[in-house]
Amino acid sequence: MPWQGFSVEEILTPAEMGLADRLADNEAALMEAAGRAVARAVMRRYAPCRTLVLLGPGNNGGDGKVAGRLLAQAGWPVTLAPVATATVAQVAGAELVIDAVFGAGLSRDISAPVADILRAARRVVAIDVPSGVDGATGQVRGFAPQAELTVTFFRLKPGHLLYPGRALCGEILLRDIGLPASVLESVGSKTFRNGPWLWTLPEKKTVGHKYSSGDVTVLAGTMPGAARLACAAARRAGAGMVTLLADSGVIPPEAGLIVRTGPLESLIEDERRKVWVCGPGLGVARAGAETAALIAAGKMVLADADALTACAGTPEKLRGVAVITPHEGEFSRVFGPPGTDKLAAVRQAAVSTGAVTVLKGADTVIASPDGRAAINDNAPPWLATGGTGDVLAGIIAALLAQGMPAFEAACAGVWLHGKAAQNIGPGLVAEDLPEALPRAMGPK
Repeated sequence: MPWQGFSVEEILTPAEMGLADRLADNEAALMEAAGRAVARAVMRRYAPCRTLVLLGPGNNGGDGKVAGRLLAQAGWPVTLAPVATATVAQVAGAELVIDAVFGAGLSRDISAPVADILRAARRVVAIDVPSGVDGATGQVRGFAPQAELTVTFFRLKPGHLLYPGRALCGEILLRDIGLPASVLESVGSKTFRNGPWLWTLPEKKTVGHKYSSGDVTVLAGTMPGAARLACAAARRAGAGMVTLLADSGVIPPEAGLIVRTGPLESLIEDERRKVWVCGPGLGVARAGAETAALIAAGKMVLADADALTACAGTPEKLRGVAVITPHEGEFSRVFGPPGTDKLAAVRQAAVSTGAVTVLKGADTVIASPDGRAAINDNAPPWLATGGTGDVLAGIIAALLAQGMPAFEAACAGVWLHGKAAQNIGPGLVAEDLPEALPRAMGPK
């Protein structure tokens, strides 16, 4: 977990955070509390040392002044240096630099002289975000230093969870500075950190049966291993019935997995088959035709892999699909590159298709057509291996089949996927993930 602090759900953009500050209408008190939080964090982590506080012109600089004053009162050798007059030599000579130059609301590239000054810092504690990180997108505006510690306030910003900003923040401490939670109602944020607070997993009914737990059908094609991974995950994630629709009967079935070889049309007619996974290992031509057929039949479709490539440059073909799960390459083929504002791009994709959109990656973003979005931060790096996306597709499909709304099912699937991978550890291969799901789905 990249951050520590009190539990939160909402993520605020810098503009929303600014509105929250104005609604609280106690700027001086908030600045004092923020500076005190920074000073306490520094004193807990570091021994007293030559400390330089680089001050910017706005509230971030004000927070830095308070932190510097409190550190000095505690006996630390502290120098306050406005960034306009600080020198590279002065910064390089400090044992610790507190970066209070620009906060999360930076909307332009920082100038070369300021970048040179920041580049000279050996050890950095950042207030809000490292200067140069765009708090709305996580992108770097020209240059940003690598912080060991970032102290931020009230709620996380997107730039704390989206790369590269997430990595540049180092350890993130989220601190309460007295802003009332009631201001969130006026701010109206629709962005969240993904986690169990956003959703509740389906409970098995005491008098239920396999069909009451939902039915998932996965289409298999030229690479049936991908479809089998999706099936294994769907079964472990709670689907009562999982069927693999294959070209032939040569695929050895797992115990409990039904393999059918009949034509798609015959299975579409079965009203119990409400949720379908279309795309993994299917082949582009077939995936495009069969996705269209399932949409026309009113089925709940999760489109992945080849089903997305079949819609390259034509996202309108995905209208009627419930959930799409592209990685960045597939996303770019369908919608164009996400660019510098990943969150906005995924939201727009969800609106244009009407489908909950999951842009997979180290900082997976899940967006709903209604404007809600969640950023996931629990995926370990060893999850980046072949077949893990097929497993994710199966998890989400199983949750859809059990009645979870599409946005909640996608959020839960992404988080469980990351949690299972955490529990497995390095050396993970995709086949490990289904077996790890029961523990991930257990008590949190």
